[in-house]
Amino acid sequence: MPYLFTSESVSEGHPDKVADQISDAILDEYLRQDPAAKVACETLVTTDFALVAGEIKSTAHVAAEPIIRDVIRRIGYDKPEYLFNADTCEVLNKLHEQSPDINQGVERATAEEQGAGDQGMMFGYATNETANYMPLALDLSHRLLRELSAIRKAGQQMTYLRPDAKSQVTIRYADDNTPEAIETIVVSTQHDDFDPDEATMLRRIEDDIKTILIPRVKAQLDADTQRLFTPDIIHHINPTGKFVIGGPHGDSGLTGRKIIVDTYGGKGAHGGGAFSGKDSSKVDRSAAYAARHIAKNLVAAGVADQVLVQVAYAIGVAEPVGVFVTTYGTIRATDGAGEKLTDGQVAKKVQRLFDLRPYAIVQRLGLQNPIFAESAAYGHMGREAGTKQVQMPDGTTKTVETFTWEKLDYVDKIKAEFNL
Repeated sequence: MPYLFTSESVSEGHPDKVADQISDAILDEYLRQDPAAKVACETLVTTDFALVAGEIKSTAHVAAEPIIRDVIRRIGYDKPEYLFNADTCEVLNKLHEQSPDINQGVERATAEEQGAGDQGMMFGYATNETANYMPLALDLSHRLLRELSAIRKAGQQMTYLRPDAKSQVTIRYADDNTPEAIETIVVSTQHDDFDPDEATMLRRIEDDIKTILIPRVKAQLDADTQRLFTPDIIHHINPTGKFVIGGPHGDSGLTGRKIIVDTYGGKGAHGGGAFSGKDSSKVDRSAAYAARHIAKNLVAAGVADQVLVQVAYAIGVAEPVGVFVTTYGTIRATDGAGEKLTDGQVAKKVQRLFDLRPYAIVQRLGLQNPIFAESAAYGHMGREAGTKQVQMPDGTTKTVETFTWEKLDYVDKIKAEFNL
């Protein structure tokens, strides 16, 4: 019997995402000056106010306030009527030195034996239902809001848009777990109060979402995904009515409150730890990226149609305490006798292929580079690996890789290990 699955996304102007972007921008500046910096930066935003707090161990000297204002301005909160304005909001900096009790569990005599920055379990997931190996409902939710942001910033259409927005997509699946159709699309977007007649204003927004935004998103997709956009889609556009008051004035925002948006939209699993504002010694972040890297390469290599990888650590201990893999019964790889491998056998091979000590993860994925601000909105997973130029403190320019955990650089090694 067909079933439904739903995922949501939020825009860069959502209060929690404003907080995430500030935390990661501050992290990146520490890493730009000091790649070995240990950073745990939390942000709170509310009406015309931003607070950063947390623990730092670094040789860098970072002026947080200009970074905070620049992030807020880049997002688009630059008008007095938003009641959260890059130029006028109060900024409070409460960052302080990291506890030596924590640091002694991380640093070791040799870098290779660096301990995990905390205990916990981290998950990575991948599925072959989309080209970027992400769950379809989440991928479409992200695409809707990235395109809505592009429209807002271009300033040519839907000129009433404000930065805060949310989306949600429900997919109907067939019994064989393949997508049949899009059941429902929900978009709630903040906007100017541009018409005294609220009903007329809401009709205009709904028409623009249906005739401008959704067609632009659909045009980005392959033919098979475009077929899922049927005339029967249920649309809920600003279903509560007008949405003028939004952003940090409408709701306070905190770092780390959108972890499901950041990962897999409710598919797979999440260990509970947030990402933004944390340097890569915190396995909440680095091991989650490593697990995604493993899962994506396994699926791309044809080991299974879906893969979930769990890695777990004890604070101060380098080797993971456990590695778990499930393929949800979609395993394709076989042993020498033609029998399908068990998930336990897959996990053993993963441990042979991937060094999951924190230091090895950081080196493999280049996680001491200032590459995290790009990840703080529209998902940490499913993004396109690339490069960016970073101006270094000595005046030189360094090219660094971004979204390294999305690279398919282990496919050949996996095929060899699994005889594919």
